[in-house]
Amino acid sequence: MTLKTAAEGKEYIVKEIQSDDEELNSFLFSLGCYSGEPITIVSRMKNSCVVSIKDGRYNIDNQLADAIVIYD
Repeated sequence: MTLKTAAEGKEYIVKEIQSDDEELNSFLFSLGCYSGEPITIVSRMKNSCVVSIKDGRYNIDNQLADAIVIYD
């Protein structure tokens, strides 16, 4: 299951990041989004969603959300 299909308001644990783009992986890591970390979808918009990672909230697009694999 990916973050793109996750329910709003429920906390999930990041399983892995499915991307060969090292720049993207580094960006997500700098946000605190890596394997084993909790992540929550705060709200959804048409082409993006707001996620809570550690003490921050970030707006990520659906393509990026689809690369974040979570435990169901």
